[in-house]
Amino acid sequence: MMAIGSILIQLHCLGQDRGFPLEVIQLNDLSAFVTGNNWKIASDVFYDYRPGSKTIVTKGTGVVYNEVTNKTNEHLISKIEHGDIELELDFMMDKNSSAGVYLQGRYEVQMVDSWGLKSPKSTGCGAIAERWNETKPEGHQGYEGHPPAQNVSKAPGLWQHFRILFRAPRFDAKGDKIENARFISVEHNGVIIHQNVEVSGPTRSAIFNNEKPSGPLVIQGDQGPVAIKNIRYKAYGVDAITLADLRLSAYEGKFKSVLEFQSLKPTTDVKIDLLEHQGTESTDNFAGTITGNIRLPKAGKYFFQLNCKWIPDDTNPANPNGGGQFSIGNKIILTLDGKHGGIVSAVADFDAGVYPITLSYYKTYRLWYARSNDFVLSAETPGVPLTYLNSVLKSAEAVGAITVPVANEPVMQRSFVNHGGRKKTHVISIGEPGGVNYSMELSSGSLLQFWRGNFIETTLMWYGRGEPQLAQPLGSVIQLPGQPAFAFLPDKNAVWPDSLSTYNYVGYDVNAAGRPVFKYTIENFQVRELLESTDDGKQLSHTLTVTNLTKDGWCKVAEGTDIVKLPSGLYAINDKQYFIKLSDKAEPLLRKTSRKTTELLLPVKSGNSTEIKYSIIW
Repeated sequence: MMAIGSILIQLHCLGQDRGFPLEVIQLNDLSAFVTGNNWKIASDVFYDYRPGSKTIVTKGTGVVYNEVTNKTNEHLISKIEHGDIELELDFMMDKNSSAGVYLQGRYEVQMVDSWGLKSPKSTGCGAIAERWNETKPEGHQGYEGHPPAQNVSKAPGLWQHFRILFRAPRFDAKGDKIENARFISVEHNGVIIHQNVEVSGPTRSAIFNNEKPSGPLVIQGDQGPVAIKNIRYKAYGVDAITLADLRLSAYEGKFKSVLEFQSLKPTTDVKIDLLEHQGTESTDNFAGTITGNIRLPKAGKYFFQLNCKWIPDDTNPANPNGGGQFSIGNKIILTLDGKHGGIVSAVADFDAGVYPITLSYYKTYRLWYARSNDFVLSAETPGVPLTYLNSVLKSAEAVGAITVPVANEPVMQRSFVNHGGRKKTHVISIGEPGGVNYSMELSSGSLLQFWRGNFIETTLMWYGRGEPQLAQPLGSVIQLPGQPAFAFLPDKNAVWPDSLSTYNYVGYDVNAAGRPVFKYTIENFQVRELLESTDDGKQLSHTLTVTNLTKDGWCKVAEGTDIVKLPSGLYAINDKQYFIKLSDKAEPLLRKTSRKTTELLLPVKSGNSTEIKYSIIW
């Protein structure tokens, strides 16, 4: 058995840490690829979604884009080869364009302009492409295609994101395939659109028709214009981190540290197969110590994380709800005191080998909004994927998701909503036909978020006692700062307020189309606010009507890390995360803030009835 190296760092986390950073394919030039003259390097690209418009290219580095022609239409083929891989990249589609990313040059995830497509298809964006057999009858040549679970595609000219977990096919010592390739998961713009999809062979238009343990990453170059940036990956071998010979000593009682129960006689002492707490009747006031062995397959730095799910992020440091400790050999790797949430991570050096482990944990009381008694231990090293060492998913209290469908008219749902890590309690969410959705905070007159895709899940509101009362968006969400849309400023440089002391919400009307028209007053002025899906679900129109306005005010339209003015009244927000479309007569103010962001404001002139109108496009 080899010696344990030094612990490099331990940190408390408020969210799930994904371990070591991904490797980056540099886009300073094309030296990382084998390709043709159709692929170019730039610092930025803009494909305009409007008919008849031209592509705008900015000189520099960091983006690779395709200028495909009939004569120059080669693929972008990486010099690296991969087997199992976690891949992330950003891509931008031109209007009506098509491309694809091929894992190992064989298995395609489609890149297509699918903006506004109502029914996802196996030819649409995010789909796992069909396999193809020319010998089959017309109309039956394509098979095994997998459409995405929902269409969350953005408009041409906006950056989109893929995260793909891919498991390569497996072969025996003779080179015969014994397991098919598999997409463990595919995320499109933050939404999981595929899980555990098996592919029996190369998909259509693959550059290789055979199957191998490894192959290059390929971006299709013979279909249409596409831009790519931020290509990052983790490549994995087949070795795994594993646990064995597990034994649990369980205790009942109220404990405030691991030391308090280590010398006590356990209530239960039993051999276990899963890394989970067993053997005590109480769901509160319990503790446990699990011993066993961990196999670390290679030498190097290892990332470890312990997540005690009964300890919430917003725990009271003076009264923590438990804690834990994880040791390998005689070295303490993780110490969780529960004062800063239930997640702690660390990195340590190890040689390859089998080591004894000890995992101790305790829980003090039950919180109504953090009832789980589960914990998760995970580990990772370069070349070995992040492994959740609780190897079997438990099915206790399995609950089917309770979702709210949207058909042919708008649907409204009151709820609590998580926004920026805080629970908002006076929120109404509206789902529009065509997959356009948004949430308004009624207590402040703030547009909190909007999203494309399915509407909301209400399981945490309607299952059991529904204690968390949270509605969860089901599509690709873009969150906004959550500040009032309208305000008075002493001058154009004054800070935009987070809330208004004179704001008074007075309800909403429902118009003939079934949409709410929100009503509130600020000082003595009346505001009516309407959001409605337009352009067949491709835009969200936002209209504020202010009456009896006796002094000039301002409307805050957008805020982002950057705001770039584009042709014909179009503004790109947050590195082309979404667009704002203003009228040609609008005279907006772009200004920097102390938070190192940029705000887009519209002046609102006094009058009997003043209307501010713009569109959100994504």
